[in-house]
Amino acid sequence: MLVDLNTQHDFLDEEGSCRVHNAATLLPACRRVIAWARRNHVPMISAMDTHRPFEAPLDGFPVHCVDGSPGHRKLDFTLCPSRLFVEFDNTLAIPLDPFSECQQVIFRKRTRDLLSNPKADRFLTQLAAHEFILFGIGTEHSVKALTLGLLARSKHVTVVRDACGFWNRSEADLSLRQMEAKGATLITVEELMQRRQRRPVRYPSRLRLVGRVRVNGHVNGSPKPSVNGHPNGATLPNGNGHHRRGA
Repeated sequence: MLVDLNTQHDFLDEEGSCRVHNAATLLPACRRVIAWARRNHVPMISAMDTHRPFEAPLDGFPVHCVDGSPGHRKLDFTLCPSRLFVEFDNTLAIPLDPFSECQQVIFRKRTRDLLSNPKADRFLTQLAAHEFILFGIGTEHSVKALTLGLLARSKHVTVVRDACGFWNRSEADLSLRQMEAKGATLITVEELMQRRQRRPVRYPSRLRLVGRVRVNGHVNGSPKPSVNGHPNGATLPNGNGHHRRGA
């Protein structure tokens, strides 16, 4: 199971409001990881950092990944043709086996820890994956929080260290050492490229929505979601989908 954390425009674009320090080298690394997952039909879980406009920035970070803003969107190459967007709401309702119908499941998160989303927590805790392979943004916060959370749930976690973004190199290095000390396996993109999915799974090319989703001004009602719509308060993203908060 590949886990993609916060690969969004505000963190990786040159004009992004909260660009990571190693964005120049991180972008090609993320492209290789996503290409590997698609080539080997590896299922993916993605997290989107999402903030409301009125929320105060965290620890001095600038305002970023605000709902509806261009910086909130996921990078196009990180979106699979068949994907499911699980909306953040007050229920725990999630599909029992979404990967039977799609390759990618996308969750929002409003804090640095993906497991603070009750749906994501339930889903990841119950998911019978042999291994969780993590990459994305940022090493000091979201990557470390999810790694330690999964390890506490007795999961096998691997972190692709050179496909993780950071703002402070020394803090990132310390975080990687802490994750390794707790039992995570650290690998490089080159090492990941040598792996193969033993039993590839084929996924249909379609989108689905789960939870309370606002679609063209309507909530869970007509008109039906457009394949060319957006997930953040609108409809699911396609290749040009729009997504949006702090890693």
